[in-house]
Amino acid sequence: MGIPPVPGLASWNQSFVGLGAGNGPLSGPWHRAHKTQLLGVVLAAASNFLISVSLNIQKCAHLRLACQAEPKPYYTSKLWWCGITLLGLAEVGSFAAYGFAPVALVAPLGCVSVIGSALISVLFPKKTVRAADILGGTLAVTGTYLLVAFAPNVPQDLTARQVQNYLVSWPFLIYSILEIIIFCVLLYFYKRKAVKHIVILLTMVALLASLTVISVKAVASMMTLSAKGKMQLTYPIFYIMIFLMATSCAFQVKFLTQAMHLYKVTAVVSINFVFSTTSAIVSGVIFYREFHSAALLSVFMFLFGCLLLFLGVFVIARNQKEEHSQTPFIDCGHIPGQKMTGKIQPDSHSTCYGTLNNEDSSGKSQS
Repeated sequence: MGIPPVPGLASWNQSFVGLGAGNGPLSGPWHRAHKTQLLGVVLAAASNFLISVSLNIQKCAHLRLACQAEPKPYYTSKLWWCGITLLGLAEVGSFAAYGFAPVALVAPLGCVSVIGSALISVLFPKKTVRAADILGGTLAVTGTYLLVAFAPNVPQDLTARQVQNYLVSWPFLIYSILEIIIFCVLLYFYKRKAVKHIVILLTMVALLASLTVISVKAVASMMTLSAKGKMQLTYPIFYIMIFLMATSCAFQVKFLTQAMHLYKVTAVVSINFVFSTTSAIVSGVIFYREFHSAALLSVFMFLFGCLLLFLGVFVIARNQKEEHSQTPFIDCGHIPGQKMTGKIQPDSHSTCYGTLNNEDSSGKSQS
């Protein structure tokens, strides 16, 4: 009397036996799936490190222009354009990464830009390594590991019809309406009230980042399916997503450049990471329903990884000061009335540096 067959045993043997035949865990569908996800992780990490390099180059260009006797617009600097070019290449790499891995896995890897910025500040200005840098880096790496380990396992191939269904779903419609209202309120303070606070600037960047993540994921997935023979480029939703992606990216660069113009690199990179990562994860959960069938333990560990990651970024950025932050934008010897130099700041409405406030005109005339 033979042993009755066990359901699923044949498929188990086919998957985990016969490594030489190419059916083991290091080959076949398993290997292809994990190889694709690994490629997305590598692209995301490399792109975020390149972002930190580009932002530091832009800040260096701003500081060099500020030290010149004759102020010039920042877009006349070759160094600034070099930073913008690197930023564009980094965005292309991030676009490719979203085509190979889920949003919840790619977005948190922005911590590489924060760690990279701290590393660059140690190597090039030759600052001393603080204990907070080591602690923050350890927390960030631990949080990243938890995020990668408990990231949602969802299919990466999205058809145009699926994107259309996601776009008109009630959760996303409610989310998009709330996002538009918040963005319009912030834009009112930015334009009408001339409020250039770093939180307002980077919140608008984060709101735009959620749209960028959604559109990038959709475009990359449809292009991948089209390359495999399932044509998706004939659907109007493909070109709508391309327009949304280009528009949101352009305005992100605008507001991010404005923040880099006015604030320190460390503050901009760290706050932008926390805001944009949170916005990207929320948009992935709402639009692509990445945690729809996830276990409660996986969701908890993922959120715990986010907490560790954000805490690590906060520890790295806490109390970091730049040596040139106390340097005036204009040589005090060339300004009448040196007692008023504490009010000299770059004009956020202009592309030049070292403008005096209107309230200083009376003091200038008295001197």
